[in-house]
Amino acid sequence: MSTEVKSVSYFYATVSDKPGEGRKLLEFLSANSVSLSGFTAFPVEDGKTQLDFFPDDPGQLLIAAQEAGMKLTGPKKAFMIQGDDQIGALIEFHLRLADAGINVHAGNGVTDGAGRYGFVLWVDKKDYGKAAQILGVEP
Repeated sequence: MSTEVKSVSYFYATVSDKPGEGRKLLEFLSANSVSLSGFTAFPVEDGKTQLDFFPDDPGQLLIAAQEAGMKLTGPKKAFMIQGDDQIGALIEFHLRLADAGINVHAGNGVTDGAGRYGFVLWVDKKDYGKAAQILGVEP
């Protein structure tokens, strides 16, 4: 299978950094049939965690979030790269962006243990259009 790069929308919420906060939101989204192609969480400041949701259907996420009283920020843009796992699979993308003077602001990836990987790549908003062109996707 080949590598696919696509532009994705994501939304984020900032929650208290305590047990169960992410679980409650994920449980609510699941109960409301909101499908996510990605999810990531990380600390942003003392006592706070940012939860990034990459919905398959942004409208469905927004409706569920409103029903839950969840304050979301977004949509924001990132790139999702998926492909066959191999040593150095991400070098090409980072090299092309670096050669164009575009900084990769953040990245998050995982392999599935069965030979495939997924990687979310963030660049600065001002560089997004140029990065999309370099990566060969519609912004």
